[in-house]
Amino acid sequence: MTNQIRVVIVDDHPMVAEGIQSILESYDDISVIATLPNGRAMIDQLDRLNPDVILMDLNMPDIGGLTATEIVLERRPETRIVILTMHDNPEYIASALSHGAMGYLLKDVPTDEIKQAIDVVMGGERYLCTGAQGSIAPKDDGGREALTEREQTILLQLASGNSNKQVAGQLDISVRTVETHRKNIKRKLGISSTAGLTRYAMEHGVLQGTGARL
Repeated sequence: MTNQIRVVIVDDHPMVAEGIQSILESYDDISVIATLPNGRAMIDQLDRLNPDVILMDLNMPDIGGLTATEIVLERRPETRIVILTMHDNPEYIASALSHGAMGYLLKDVPTDEIKQAIDVVMGGERYLCTGAQGSIAPKDDGGREALTEREQTILLQLASGNSNKQVAGQLDISVRTVETHRKNIKRKLGISSTAGLTRYAMEHGVLQGTGARL
């Protein structure tokens, strides 16, 4: 079948990964192209596999799900990552969303909900299972959605007058990735212009090196 959704399952428990794979392979529009044991394996094989969706566990050896999520999205911002875990702690959920995950599922969800989550995130929307819906993205003191550490770094670079290309060169990421981060920063802060980003950075002490968290 053409135009199948390319899915990678990242989980250090083979039986869990195999079970999810068996579920997803029953759908004609999904192709499970790999099951991997940890975040490092995902990062190493990202370019070769080129997945549309990654189902990512949180706690794994070597590189865990949060770090892997951030690295994957820096390299391929268009990838949709859905966390699939046993942890229903609000802090885990908020952290996963702030790192860029588009979805959060608990491993005890009905099997058809995994497919539903994949369809929703492929449509560009966030998906939280019932057990996770009480925890939306973390907020800063002003009630805005908090910036990730990478977004804070890029804000500083942009507010200092660097172009997207210059930021990309300094951080060793693609211009496209910088553009994606820039768009997310503006959305989170409710700012539409570069001048507005600079003003925000000055008002919050970012350009003075105060170390204030955004």
